[in-house]
Amino acid sequence: MSVVQPKISVILPFYNAENTISRAIKSILDQSFTDFECILIDNNSTDNSSTIAQTFVDGDCRFKLIKETRQGVMFASNKGWENCKGEFIARMDSDDWSYPERLEMQLEFLLDNSNYGAVGTLVKHISHSEFTGGMAIFVDWSNSLITFDDIYKNRFIELPIVNPTAMWRRKVATENGMYLHGDFPEDYEMWLRWLDNGVKIGKINKVLLDWYDSDTRISRTDSIYRDKSFYKIKTYYLAKWLKKHNPHHPKVAIWGASKISRRRAKLLEEYGIEICCYIDTKNNKRQLDLEVYYFKDIPSPDEIFVLTYIKQMVAREQTKQFLTKKGFREGSNFMLVS
Repeated sequence: MSVVQPKISVILPFYNAENTISRAIKSILDQSFTDFECILIDNNSTDNSSTIAQTFVDGDCRFKLIKETRQGVMFASNKGWENCKGEFIARMDSDDWSYPERLEMQLEFLLDNSNYGAVGTLVKHISHSEFTGGMAIFVDWSNSLITFDDIYKNRFIELPIVNPTAMWRRKVATENGMYLHGDFPEDYEMWLRWLDNGVKIGKINKVLLDWYDSDTRISRTDSIYRDKSFYKIKTYYLAKWLKKHNPHHPKVAIWGASKISRRRAKLLEEYGIEICCYIDTKNNKRQLDLEVYYFKDIPSPDEIFVLTYIKQMVAREQTKQFLTKKGFREGSNFMLVS
């Protein structure tokens, strides 16, 4: 089967994944859509991962094995991008499983929706231990974001697209760049950058990937995925957005008067954003350096723009409903941050 100009290129980086890589590659091999190439990138594996990958290369010319010596999934993924030829690019991780119709359905979506630059899917979270409950909560939240409007409005809460489910047009990556190296989660930064640049992103309303979780997953062990790094990069793009869309720029009101919320919101000051007041759900008037409003007494949307620094999902939704009833419009008078 010729792969000179495949319709889809699948980028699959791996590092010491001998226990899972066969499953991941086989799920691509078994796709209903067959006009693809799969670029396997060995990122300095010291186990049998590369040997296992080579067996698929030997058996099917659509699979290609290359190496990336710079350590990190960002470097490995970009190496795959540099070596792929497809009109559409799909990501895949070495410990997950793509359902047989995944590539076909995503390609059909992008062909039918020319104004969209990328598309993800819903995922099924598969836990390896009792310590991965937080990721299950994230998956439920991510799976609730289907439309572009949902993805766009919630992007400052968390990563709205599960990275190994993504497919995008080659043109989008060429014009907007791929993963960047820095002290931030490279996938979250890329999606924030693309959305900031006007790339429209959708999601197939169907589970098309089993997302295997473990205590050793890179998003749990690498410092760039820690809470501080997430807030640093989201603050940068949030500040850019506020300068364009906040009618009260540079002033914002912060819903969340706790020490943690104040510390996270204070990162905005580096970009010229001014915190004018805090909003608290407790009517005990914390003694802070700025005015603190009890939430029932907040000014009108004609006076303030609200950023909600609320981590708990139920409380965040209750806050959204309260602000909406008060006449605040999401994206115009308030934004959910986390």
